[in-house]
Amino acid sequence: MNIINQRKAGKRIIMLAFLFMLWLIFLVIRLLQLQVIEHPYLKAQVTEHNQNIEAIIPKRGAIYDRTGSILAQSLPARSIFYTPLENEPYPAKLEKIRKLKEVLNLSSSEFQKIKSRVDSNASFIWIERKIHPDLEEKLRMLALEGVHFAEENKRYYPHGKRAAHLLGRVDIDEAGASGIEYSYNSVLAGIKGEHLILKDAKRREYQFEILKEPKEGKDLVLTLDETIQFYTEKELEKAVQKSRAKWGTVIISQPSTGEILAMASYPSYNLNKLPSDPTVVDRNKAIHHTFEPGSTFKVVTASAALETHKVRLADSFDCSRGFIFISGKTIRDHQHYGILTFPEVIIHSSNVGTIQFSQNLEKDDFYKTIKNFGFGKKTGIDLPAEERGIFRPVDEWSRMSTASLSIGYEISVTAIQLLQAINVIANSGVLVPPKVVKRVLNSSDESPKSPLPEMRIISQETASTLASILEEVVGEGTGTPAQIQGYRVAGKTGTAQKYDTSAGGYTSESHIASFIGFVPADNPVFSMIVIIDEPVGPYFGGDVAAPVFKEIARQVLQYLRVPRQKTNLKTVIVDNRWRSVNR
Repeated sequence: MNIINQRKAGKRIIMLAFLFMLWLIFLVIRLLQLQVIEHPYLKAQVTEHNQNIEAIIPKRGAIYDRTGSILAQSLPARSIFYTPLENEPYPAKLEKIRKLKEVLNLSSSEFQKIKSRVDSNASFIWIERKIHPDLEEKLRMLALEGVHFAEENKRYYPHGKRAAHLLGRVDIDEAGASGIEYSYNSVLAGIKGEHLILKDAKRREYQFEILKEPKEGKDLVLTLDETIQFYTEKELEKAVQKSRAKWGTVIISQPSTGEILAMASYPSYNLNKLPSDPTVVDRNKAIHHTFEPGSTFKVVTASAALETHKVRLADSFDCSRGFIFISGKTIRDHQHYGILTFPEVIIHSSNVGTIQFSQNLEKDDFYKTIKNFGFGKKTGIDLPAEERGIFRPVDEWSRMSTASLSIGYEISVTAIQLLQAINVIANSGVLVPPKVVKRVLNSSDESPKSPLPEMRIISQETASTLASILEEVVGEGTGTPAQIQGYRVAGKTGTAQKYDTSAGGYTSESHIASFIGFVPADNPVFSMIVIIDEPVGPYFGGDVAAPVFKEIARQVLQYLRVPRQKTNLKTVIVDNRWRSVNR
């Protein structure tokens, strides 16, 4: 019996040992599975349960004008968020967010968004970003568990509306959404950091740990002058309101460098208090809106005629009838003239005379001149969403196209393109692309985005001749309202009928009035374009846009302390060249 019992006991021991070994093997396999195979997944779940990793938005770089005045900067602001406690009753959660709604004066839609996050058991819920300091104190007094404050930055624009369309805006996370804020976002934004929010077993925050330090953005210095921008916006607003126009835009630049000193559009908006639809700020009409330029485009036509030697200064044209037939269409002057020389055609902005000398141009030569001046393509200005306009290839021209183009129709342009064109004349025939950023600060590379290269478009002689003609436009032609006592002003007026798509033709009821010019005429310090869309009442460029040029230019000349000069000169033709004589 003993032997049998011993055998049975031995079998039991072997069985128990076998089972123990199986258990050990299972345990090892399970540990291997947990510690090696499933470790990343399980760690992620624990991490998700006990901590949050949130981005740290770095302080955004400031934007300065050329004189050092701050145009945009980021200042500290508090944001409030809520992390529900573990197993916190749903009614308690709702009660907390209702109290927050009352203090923060949240709208019903904002409250519903927060409630939907609570309903989905979200572990991190933004309540309000970048609140006013007074509200922060009230919220702290509530002492609500799970409600916390985060240090962020809020974009602030010291001058409110000043240069709103050019500066652009940022979104709630300080990312550029339009204007300079968008085009230079990678420079201004810096590099995001990360912080870890650790929680206890009840999911209450007990520690904030920086995982990655944020890197602040770099500062920008613009070519803009805040004072000149102020003069520009003030006079533009007055002009648009006085003429009851739809909108207006003005750009001022240095012809020799392409630097933009001011760029304004009206209506405008306060960047610190955006409208309900903030995207209205995104549309900068100075570079986005296209239109047919009308007579301001005659400077390009005149350039082509002089550069190709298809016309001489002494050539004369019969404009006495006041109209001309081209391909079955009648084109008229705004008043009757007699026999006009080539310069007089431009000085008095005669459509009849311009069309006559444009008929001497070869289509290919005319097309090439227009393209060289930069029409039909972007100027390359360092602002987002610039339009290129519309300029059809020469093989798509009709028999009417040369005549239409010569007086600024059958082509769609932007204000910045027209300014660039007048700058070619002001800059002795050389095209210098426009730019709005002067340099990047806090960087080993302080150069802004490279503009397109400079390029000679017309000869210095042609440019000089046209500058003299444009001076006479202001001296005794259609641009006399742009005269500034003590300064020689060169410029060109424009009045274009707008195309009515519903009527299928041009209407005499809607116009775009414009003026482009530079001052002083013999040594330009700055150039300017003024566009007024659909003025009510007087609508000629000389009546509506030229006075705006005069008033802004007068203030800018005084601000820049440009010395006064003799202006009692008149340019006349002698041996087919211009000669200045006393008036």
